[in-house]
Parts: sequence; C-alpha cells; structure tokens
Amino acid sequence: MNFYSKEKHSAVNAKFEAQKIAFAPFVFQAARALKNLGILEVIEKSGEAGILAPEISKKIGLSNYGVKVLVEAGLGMGALLRVEEKYSLAKIGYFLLHDEMTQVNMDFVQDVNYQGFFHLEEAVTTGKPKGLKIFGNWPTVYQALAELPADVQKSWFAFDHFYSDGAFKEALPLVFKNKPRKLLDVGGNTGRWALQCVNYDPRIQVTIADLPRQLRMAEKNLKKEKASERVNYHAIDLLNVNEKFPTGHDAIWMSQFLDCFSQKQIISILRRAAEVMKQDDKLYILETYWNRQKYEAAAFCLQQTSLYFTCMANGNSQMYHSEDMKACLDAAGMKVIEDIDNIGISHTLFKCIKKGR
Repeated sequence: MNFYSKEKHSAVNAKFEAQKIAFAPFVFQAARALKNLGILEVIEKSGEAGILAPEISKKIGLSNYGVKVLVEAGLGMGALLRVEEKYSLAKIGYFLLHDEMTQVNMDFVQDVNYQGFFHLEEAVTTGKPKGLKIFGNWPTVYQALAELPADVQKSWFAFDHFYSDGAFKEALPLVFKNKPRKLLDVGGNTGRWALQCVNYDPRIQVTIADLPRQLRMAEKNLKKEKASERVNYHAIDLLNVNEKFPTGHDAIWMSQFLDCFSQKQIISILRRAAEVMKQDDKLYILETYWNRQKYEAAAFCLQQTSLYFTCMANGNSQMYHSEDMKACLDAAGMKVIEDIDNIGISHTLFKCIKKGR
C-alpha cells in the first residue's frame, strides 16, 4: 500500500505534529508512568463519571503533584479526557492499558532501545550499532543476546515472538503442503519454529543452523519436548562467506532472519542456500515488509523498527521493502514462485526456487 504519496496535514496541523515529535520521549515516559503507577487503571475503574486528581492520589499513594503532572500530560497525548475537573479514560488510554501489541512494543523500546538510541546518529554515520555499548562490548546484538540482562532478554524475545507466533501457525500448512522430509531452519533462534514443525508433522526432520550460543539456547528450550529427537543442530557463522550450509534438506526456512543483514550479506547467504538446493527444493522466506502492510500503523511500526537494527542490532540492516528482497534473490540466482501477504499480523511468505526451471 502507498500511504505516502500525498501531503496529509494542513500547515497548522503539521506544526502540531512536529511538536509531538519534539516531545516524543516525554510522552513515551509519561505514558509508561501513567500505566505502571496504576493511574490509568484507577481512572478506568471510575467509568464515565470520572475521578478527581486528589482522589487518584489517595488511591495509589502518590503525591497530588505527581498525579497532576502525569494526568495533564495524559490529556495532551490523548490518553485521558477531562470534564469538570474529573478525568476519564480515552480510547488511546484504553489501548495503553490493555493492548498486548502496544505493551510489547513499549517494553521493547524501553528495555532494549531507549538508552542506546542516544547514539543513533553515530550509528548511522559509522554503520555500527553504537547504541549496543550500553550493554557491553559486542559487534552485534546476536552475539550479546544470551548475555543481556534478564529484563532486556525478556522484552527482546517477547517482541520477536509476538509477531512470529501467529504467523507460524498460518505458515505451517503452506510449507508442509509440499511434504518436505528434511527442513533446514536457518537462524532458528530459540527453536520455536523447529518445535512447531516436529509437532505438526511426525515425519519431519529439522536442522537448526545458527550461532553456537543461539543453538545452546534452542537446545535447552527443546530438550524437554517429546519430539526434540527429530531436531539437529548445525553451528554456523553466516557472516563468514566461507562457511557452507549443511546439505541434504529439501526445504530451507528463513523467518524474520534476513532483515538482520545488509543487502550484500543477504545475497551471500542466499547464494550459499542456492548452492545446496536441488532444482525441486524450496526456500521459504517469512518477513515483514513495510510496503506490504494493510494499515499505515503497521508500516509506521516497521519503519521505526528499522532504526533498532541501525542503532542496536548490527548497524547495517532494516525492515526491507519487498522489492529489495526480490532483488537480492535475483542476484543470488533464485526467484519467487509464490508470494503470499497477510500472514499473521504483518508477514509475507515468499516461496522460492533456483532459477533455471
């Protein structure tokens, strides 16, 4: 969808939107405080009648001053309504309080990104994830992931899993329609896709290919599962162009994986995948492309998420435009034979084969 071909705002409205951007960090932290301190919950319970600020103060044990500055900020962000000095919950406040996607996104921004984004300009100019240094000295977040603080890991995985889990359920019948017997899960992360595969098809054998630290995490997660004996592990550094993919698989799966690499690196990875594919083998790529979204809000979230890759993850990847990915496939000697949008919340599935057929 093209949401960006026409000007949307009058001059007055555009200036107001610019002020929202200028104060965006204030708004974000105030919204978190309104929820975390229990203010939104107390206001919601007051119903349409609303509640006075001093009454909120008594109920949550916060000073009247603290309540006052936060609820007034809540008015400005559109989360609250005020009639005759009483505050009630607006629709934005409801979603801040109850919407899982909003909470997952906010926790990801707060715990994983917020402090590091002070270094965004440095990351853009150097091509390095300069924000990652707030957690330690790693070249990318993928080497760091297993050693990040527990709350940071929790928010990172919650963000990753929220968007992938629904898409996995819808993608399974599409992948298994071709009855693969051996599937290579490249960038298998915590092993969630591999587990769903072995539970879906009692004959499938899955190999997870990833960094050694990630494989240890996946193996730990899968050990307690009954079907885990049909999952194997192959350690690989995909940034090393000399490391080859394991052979003998009739399907290759890459989910929310290629967005972790630059286009040059993607082409290298896809070429190595093509090297081990026979003519009848299939490559499945599940990704979120900002230009394929039904709603502008989804496109907005993906465009902003690109900056996480710039500042925190690796410094050179992003949430891609679908045509960028197709260009990478073409350069790697592959082509898309099926292209399916609207999988899960925001995903697109490319079913690919080697050129020449």
